[in-house]
Amino acid sequence: MIPTFPAVVMAAVAAMLATPALTQTKLLTGVAAFGDWRSDAPGVRRLIKATDVPPQPTRSSSNSVSVVRKPARAALKAPPGFTVTQFAEGFNQPRIIRAAPNGDIFVAESGAGRIRVLRPSADGAGVEHAEVFATGLNRPFGIAFYPARDPQWVYVANTNSVVRFPYRSGDMKATGHAETIVASLPTGGHWTRDIAFSNDGSKMFVSVGSASNVAEGLERLSGDALRKWTAEHPLGAVWGYEQERAAVLTFDPQGRGRRIYATGLRNCVGLAVEPTTSDVWCSVNERDELGDNVPFEYATAVKEGAFYGWPWYYIGGNEDPRHAGARPDLKDKVTVPDILVQSHSASLGVAFYSGTQFPAEYRGNLFAAEHGSWNRAKRTGYKIIRGIVKDGVPTGEYEDFVTGFVLDDNSAWGRPVGVTQDKTGALLFSEDGNGTIWRVSYSGR
Repeated sequence: MIPTFPAVVMAAVAAMLATPALTQTKLLTGVAAFGDWRSDAPGVRRLIKATDVPPQPTRSSSNSVSVVRKPARAALKAPPGFTVTQFAEGFNQPRIIRAAPNGDIFVAESGAGRIRVLRPSADGAGVEHAEVFATGLNRPFGIAFYPARDPQWVYVANTNSVVRFPYRSGDMKATGHAETIVASLPTGGHWTRDIAFSNDGSKMFVSVGSASNVAEGLERLSGDALRKWTAEHPLGAVWGYEQERAAVLTFDPQGRGRRIYATGLRNCVGLAVEPTTSDVWCSVNERDELGDNVPFEYATAVKEGAFYGWPWYYIGGNEDPRHAGARPDLKDKVTVPDILVQSHSASLGVAFYSGTQFPAEYRGNLFAAEHGSWNRAKRTGYKIIRGIVKDGVPTGEYEDFVTGFVLDDNSAWGRPVGVTQDKTGALLFSEDGNGTIWRVSYSGR
């Protein structure tokens, strides 16, 4: 029998009550999106566009955070249906974390110069066993498994080199010495080096941040010298002490064929490859000392041969006043990033969600860790965000996913760094303020 109209309505209401809301989405645009920690909350969504760049840089703020131990009352917040629990603790500067194909979690403890391996419990909620995989590394950061499905190697990006260790699924200690694959990377300044492989395994990508904030003291080239440089190097490539920096480099898996893949990325801290489009993505820290809201941080698909502005321009053809008139030839050649994030959020690790534990709307989305601001009057960042990506195409919007690290205008108890997906489809993230790793799971209850 076909139900009567009131019965249909009652059934719909009952279904709505039985299914938890995923997020209470509130879209902030333009200046309204330039908020701070006080307005952060799971489900708050922002859409910042290149046209929202303030017309003139303003006075800069210095506002370093005091990192304290987690107060008993402090709690992390996530959207309805999600639960955030501590997964592990006791690490020395845990930075990038990556899940091996068998489910083990590799952690780069940059401060200790080592890689640690965690074997999750059967339900994924905690650690069943932990070992030190390798030691004696030089500020290790990026970790990658090669080949992806049945890895024979674990690659590690030190601040000055790329090395690899022999690996078989389930190894919790390196069975051989480190083999140097890339003997030399530029050092000093921004020290993190992430690493990722193309989906077909033919290319190895390595991110190298700038040596400075905005290439202070860089010699200006003009005339024949500039023409010669631009003829022999990729678009936007920088010379002098910034050569091969603020860039993504590419090699083959043996470390050969070194070249610059893209330029103008001041500090591409986190690297990821989108599973369906094979696009290489960067999570980028932009420059400081141009004001609270200039320029925006960003996450973006990185196009081969593209120039993203640093040090001469930012977010399109906006010229940095500290390099006024230096490179007018580049003004109309700057690629605008895909997802613009609040200025000074300090976006670090990045990962795409491919699991099935989270609701369907999350599949293919991007998660990024925002380490948190220092160059802003009112604090921003200190959270995990979700970049909205549909069928491999970013909408430009991003949403607060996990918040609650900031206690007040002066202090915070955690600073997110690395993100990865575990074997159950939950999300793990590290924070280096108190040396912990957290797990975000979804039950729908």
